[in-house]
Amino acid sequence: MKPHAHIPHASVETLIAVFVALMALLGATVAMAEVDLGGPWNFVVATVIASVKAVLIVLFFMNVRYSTPLARLVAFAGFFWLAIMFVLSFADYWTRGWLAVQSW
Repeated sequence: MKPHAHIPHASVETLIAVFVALMALLGATVAMAEVDLGGPWNFVVATVIASVKAVLIVLFFMNVRYSTPLARLVAFAGFFWLAIMFVLSFADYWTRGWLAVQSW
């Protein structure tokens, strides 16, 4: 890379739009804390909101959207492993009541 090469980045308008979206998602998170959707749905909705916020932060504030293909691959690999952890957590959460606990 040249010493003074131009590195592309998001415009100020884009960053402000992402910030507004993040604030709206923060409001949705706070609102979800007061709403009872029943069953495991509160957990699912809260996790989806958190995932969307994480993707916005990584893409725009960490400049992964404008990075090299290798940096994108590394970021994707991290999200892939995060998705595996979420799936395993969901599997544990959804199957907790399947087996009855016996008291001796």
